[in-house]
Amino acid sequence: MIAYEWRPIEDIPESWRELASPGLESLASVWLEQSDKLKGSAGYGVFIERLCREWAIETGILERLYTIDRGITVSLIEKGIEAALMPHGTTDKPAEEIVAMIRDHQDALEGLFEFVRRSRELTTSYIKELHAALTQHQHTVTVINSLGIKTETAALKGEYKQLPNSPSRLEDGSIHEYCPPIHVELEMERLIEFHARHESLGVPPEIEAAWLHHRFTQIHPFQDGNGRVARALASLIFIRAGWFPLVVVGVGNERDTYIRALEAADAGDLSPLVELFATIQRREISKALSASDGIATGQEHANVIIEAAIARIRQRRNAAQEERQQRAFAAAQSLQDTAYEILSENAKDLSSALNDIDEQFWAVADRSTSKNNYWFKRQIALVAGELNYFADISTYGVWVRLRIMEDRMTEIVFSFHSLGVEPTGVVAVSAFVDHKDKTDEGKLDVDGPHRVCSEVFQIAYNEAEVALRERFDKWLNDTLTIGLEQWRRQL
Repeated sequence: MIAYEWRPIEDIPESWRELASPGLESLASVWLEQSDKLKGSAGYGVFIERLCREWAIETGILERLYTIDRGITVSLIEKGIEAALMPHGTTDKPAEEIVAMIRDHQDALEGLFEFVRRSRELTTSYIKELHAALTQHQHTVTVINSLGIKTETAALKGEYKQLPNSPSRLEDGSIHEYCPPIHVELEMERLIEFHARHESLGVPPEIEAAWLHHRFTQIHPFQDGNGRVARALASLIFIRAGWFPLVVVGVGNERDTYIRALEAADAGDLSPLVELFATIQRREISKALSASDGIATGQEHANVIIEAAIARIRQRRNAAQEERQQRAFAAAQSLQDTAYEILSENAKDLSSALNDIDEQFWAVADRSTSKNNYWFKRQIALVAGELNYFADISTYGVWVRLRIMEDRMTEIVFSFHSLGVEPTGVVAVSAFVDHKDKTDEGKLDVDGPHRVCSEVFQIAYNEAEVALRERFDKWLNDTLTIGLEQWRRQL
């Protein structure tokens, strides 16, 4: 049975402008404004090194080339790709073999940056070079012969496939057809021609990256390694735009979302893949804007630290930067007002229902004042750490919350705060839940924070108000629903 029947690749939809991810262009432009200054910092250098290691590791995990204990993966990203960091039993292959493959991926990624620096045009020859680099230490691949038996055969590196490589689904045995070998060369040439035309049209990076990734995987031109090449090509688009390599986490929800998005693209809907790639870019931009300058270390003299602090204060007083900040703060204030109104409506309905059960049960919405806007500092920092960005509540920090009292107190808190170590003109919004109980001794026991936002919401100073509000309304509704569900589950 054929689950997906191969057909020649199609050009980008005529309505491609509608696929653009709201808010991403504004956030990316903020990053490009800040990048020259931040790229010279020690912190940014560390961030890029870790991001490249993460890309190199995760792209192999995603393809099931190897498995690595999640804790060990984090250590490799933080400390470096070394076999000594992979104890026996934490991987499914010898550590030295895995390290060789990961370093191939690192080298290929470095090649992408060099490709962009030299302003080379994308060609089928380069894609073959890229495949050879990614698979340098992959000597065999698993294939299924005519009898349906899995066997190992020598890997073809930098060469198009010679035999069909259409996989079957284990659950029902159906076949997903990729391009037959005889048509691969023509289809790859068409891929390059389409891409060149898209560049002339100015197709946004997240759309072009998703289109190029998906159409390449439809062709599946190589015997193996096609997923790695596809993500490398998507990364190339982002690097060329001044953004970041595409890191798709190889396990958990993100991998599942990625697979579903590819299936939707097979069915003709590219939007889930575009939005996933946009979400990943927003995540990396937030991390980049939060990169520390790395100055204040024990090895530095006091005068160097003081000079860095004075430079930061001057930057905050810069007229243009101050104007950007104030625009972002004004937009955040407007959205905080919206959040307070919605929480108040929910509180009113919820309080009425709770009172019917017990007169001492209630719900209420409130917001921060100048006297208490520092509340939840610990929770905000913890949530920001989980989402890999720096929350600066000293420059700007306000919150709104929904408080629910029944047998215990639950707070659903939405925090609005500056994003990044330096002034960036971006405000972040995060959300978490705290549960509070009185102990037998009369003390307050806090259970939390439990993060209820899947991603941080970014407010860029230069985003159009209508688009910003539309994005926020959806994010707020989704996040509040998750917060209320978190409250319901603990009852």
